[in-house]
Amino acid sequence: MANDDLVFYVKLHVKPECVDAWRRAFDDIAQAMAKEPEFVSCHLHVDASDPNQFTLYERWAEPGVEAFLRNQMKPYRVQYDALIEPLLQRPREAQVLVPLGEWFGARS
Repeated sequence: MANDDLVFYVKLHVKPECVDAWRRAFDDIAQAMAKEPEFVSCHLHVDASDPNQFTLYERWAEPGVEAFLRNQMKPYRVQYDALIEPLLQRPREAQVLVPLGEWFGARS
Protein backbone atom coordinates (compact mmCIF):
# COMPACT_ATOMS: atom_id res chain seq x y z
CA MET A 1 0.00 0.00 0.00
CA ALA A 2 1.27 3.43 -0.87
CA ASN A 3 1.02 5.55 2.29
CA ASP A 4 1.38 8.69 0.21
CA ASP A 5 -1.89 8.09 -1.68
CA LEU A 6 -4.51 10.79 -1.38
CA VAL A 7 -7.62 9.25 0.21
CA PHE A 8 -11.09 10.76 0.28
CA TYR A 9 -14.05 9.67 2.38
CA VAL A 10 -17.23 11.23 0.98
CA LYS A 11 -20.72 10.93 2.42
CA LEU A 12 -23.72 11.69 0.20
CA HIS A 13 -27.34 12.00 1.27
CA VAL A 14 -29.38 11.46 -1.88
CA LYS A 15 -33.03 12.45 -2.22
CA PRO A 16 -35.11 9.24 -2.14
CA GLU A 17 -36.70 9.94 -5.52
CA CYS A 18 -33.25 10.61 -7.06
CA VAL A 19 -31.30 7.51 -6.00
CA ASP A 20 -31.55 5.80 -9.41
CA ALA A 21 -30.48 8.97 -11.25
CA TRP A 22 -27.56 9.47 -8.88
CA ARG A 23 -26.45 5.85 -9.24
CA ARG A 24 -26.43 6.19 -13.03
CA ALA A 25 -24.43 9.43 -12.78
CA PHE A 26 -22.01 7.85 -10.34
CA ASP A 27 -21.53 4.77 -12.51
CA ASP A 28 -20.65 7.06 -15.44
CA ILE A 29 -18.10 9.08 -13.46
CA ALA A 30 -16.60 5.95 -11.88
CA GLN A 31 -15.96 4.52 -15.35
CA ALA A 32 -14.27 7.78 -16.39
CA MET A 33 -12.22 8.03 -13.17
CA ALA A 34 -10.99 4.46 -13.59
CA LYS A 35 -9.25 5.50 -16.82
CA GLU A 36 -7.21 8.23 -15.10
CA PRO A 37 -3.54 7.31 -14.55
CA GLU A 38 -3.63 8.67 -10.97
CA PHE A 39 -6.71 6.62 -10.02
CA VAL A 40 -6.05 3.81 -7.53
CA SER A 41 -9.49 2.64 -6.37
CA CYS A 42 -12.98 3.64 -5.33
CA HIS A 43 -15.41 1.79 -3.09
CA LEU A 44 -19.11 2.64 -2.92
CA HIS A 45 -21.24 1.72 0.09
CA VAL A 46 -24.84 2.29 1.12
CA ASP A 47 -25.76 2.73 4.78
CA ALA A 48 -27.41 -0.44 6.13
CA SER A 49 -30.13 1.57 7.86
CA ASP A 50 -30.59 4.41 5.35
CA PRO A 51 -30.90 3.47 1.65
CA ASN A 52 -30.42 7.13 0.68
CA GLN A 53 -27.02 7.58 2.36
CA PHE A 54 -23.96 6.56 0.36
CA THR A 55 -20.27 6.60 1.19
CA LEU A 56 -17.36 6.73 -1.24
CA TYR A 57 -13.82 5.76 -0.35
CA GLU A 58 -11.47 6.99 -3.09
CA ARG A 59 -7.71 6.53 -3.42
CA TRP A 60 -5.62 8.59 -5.80
CA ALA A 61 -1.88 8.62 -6.50
CA GLU A 62 -1.71 12.38 -6.03
CA PRO A 63 0.68 14.37 -3.81
CA GLY A 64 -2.11 16.46 -2.29
CA VAL A 65 -5.56 17.98 -2.64
CA GLU A 66 -4.31 20.92 -4.69
CA ALA A 67 -2.73 18.65 -7.32
CA PHE A 68 -5.86 16.47 -7.35
CA LEU A 69 -8.11 19.48 -7.95
CA ARG A 70 -5.89 20.76 -10.77
CA ASN A 71 -5.92 17.34 -12.45
CA GLN A 72 -9.62 16.65 -11.92
CA MET A 73 -11.17 19.72 -13.49
CA LYS A 74 -12.01 17.63 -16.52
CA PRO A 75 -15.31 17.90 -18.40
CA TYR A 76 -16.72 14.64 -16.97
CA ARG A 77 -16.05 15.77 -13.39
CA VAL A 78 -17.50 19.26 -13.92
CA GLN A 79 -20.58 17.72 -15.55
CA TYR A 80 -21.05 15.25 -12.66
CA ASP A 81 -20.68 17.96 -10.02
CA ALA A 82 -23.32 20.12 -11.71
CA LEU A 83 -25.66 17.18 -12.28
CA ILE A 84 -25.69 15.77 -8.75
CA GLU A 85 -26.27 18.92 -6.72
CA PRO A 86 -30.07 18.88 -7.25
CA LEU A 87 -30.12 15.13 -6.50
CA LEU A 88 -28.72 15.58 -2.99
CA GLN A 89 -30.58 16.34 0.23
CA ARG A 90 -27.62 18.44 1.38
CA PRO A 91 -24.03 19.13 0.27
CA ARG A 92 -21.54 16.29 0.17
CA GLU A 93 -19.46 15.72 3.29
CA ALA A 94 -15.86 15.07 2.29
CA GLN A 95 -12.82 14.28 4.40
CA VAL A 96 -9.22 13.66 3.46
CA LEU A 97 -7.77 10.63 5.24
CA VAL A 98 -4.17 9.56 5.84
CA PRO A 99 -3.59 5.84 5.18
CA LEU A 100 -1.99 4.02 8.11
CA GLY A 101 -2.40 0.35 7.27
CA GLU A 102 -4.26 -2.19 5.22
CA TRP A 103 -5.23 -5.77 6.00
CA PHE A 104 -6.91 -8.42 3.87
CA GLY A 105 -8.79 -11.55 4.85
CA ALA A 106 -8.99 -14.91 3.17
CA ARG A 107 -11.77 -13.68 0.84
CA SER A 108 -9.51 -11.03 -0.76
